[in-house]
Amino acid sequence: MKWTARIVVLVVAVVLIAGIANVMRTKPLDVDTSLVTRAPFEQTVVDDGIARVRERYTVSAPLAGTLARIDLHEGDAVEPGTVLARLLPLPSPLLDPRSREVAERRVASAVDAQRQAEATVERAGAAADQAQRELARIRKLSSAGAVPVAELDRANADARMRDAERASARFAAKVAQHDVEQARAALETFAPGARNSAPFAVTSPVHGQVLHVLHQSEGAVTAGTPLLEIGDPQALELAVDVLSQDAVAICPGMSARVVHWGGNTTLAAKVRRTEPAAFVKTSALGVEEHRVNVLLDLESGGGEWQALGDGFAVEVEVIVWSQPDVLQVPTSALFRHGAGWAAFAVDGGRARMREVQIGHRGPLVTEIVGGLAASETVIVHPSASVRDGASVRSR
Repeated sequence: MKWTARIVVLVVAVVLIAGIANVMRTKPLDVDTSLVTRAPFEQTVVDDGIARVRERYTVSAPLAGTLARIDLHEGDAVEPGTVLARLLPLPSPLLDPRSREVAERRVASAVDAQRQAEATVERAGAAADQAQRELARIRKLSSAGAVPVAELDRANADARMRDAERASARFAAKVAQHDVEQARAALETFAPGARNSAPFAVTSPVHGQVLHVLHQSEGAVTAGTPLLEIGDPQALELAVDVLSQDAVAICPGMSARVVHWGGNTTLAAKVRRTEPAAFVKTSALGVEEHRVNVLLDLESGGGEWQALGDGFAVEVEVIVWSQPDVLQVPTSALFRHGAGWAAFAVDGGRARMREVQIGHRGPLVTEIVGGLAASETVIVHPSASVRDGASVRSR
């Protein structure tokens, strides 16, 4: 009887110990996991910018006088020679020698600007022709496999940039010529016997639309007062301000996508130029950031982005690096470990910390150079409870 009681007590003790051990045993941590995969990879720089008219011209009053009310409105089309505004010059008794001297200096300044613009056209034309010849040479070598595709892309980008510079120079030369004509016409009002009672017509130098009416109401104006701003809304460029740290990776010719601009499609664009100087901009959080303007040309047909206008907001993704087959993990699976990076891999229900070597980084995925293999499982968003060797269970 005593042995039976001892056996019963022993069994009860074993059951109690097993129950206590089962209660005290650590339950597996529930974690989110993802696979290490091989897939196409793009490293992009994403930022906000604006669409803006590439070439704009501010029309100013060429002389002092009384401005008649401007009947034009934003969006009105104008052609070269279209009368934009009318000025009634000051009466002769009110004109002093100083006013005539100012008008003469405006003519001289306009002539100098015209000569400089013509010289710029010649330089831009020579550079554009040389870029086209270089592009033709690189294209032949590329078709024969003698040069890499990247060099052909650079030659294409350089030719596009030189053509844009030539077009800009021609626009500036046309405007400079118009300024000379307006300045000389204004000077004639100071000639002896000139009819100051006749209104002076301020005309448009280029084809385009009125972008802004800066001085619409009738009233007295001085020489040089801005009156209107005109430009061609169909000749748009994109200006995207990116962090200076990101700008160093952006080169002319890189492809880009306009993802948020108000339309239902994604627009294709190409980087034309990165401006050489940065500026300071305060972020929404009150942090001062050094930013650089990146200028892009739209590649999509005009019918796709016709709704865009001057000053419209856009969001642009610039593709700075891409490969069709890259080993990658979600960026949220990586964390700092010492001077490098690490991730938790799941092996047999246990979390195993792995030191990894990373390559290019994106906002969602990161290239893995070493430390992980394809098809392995990693923990994403690991919490502070996850430790090396901890028991884990995937959600």
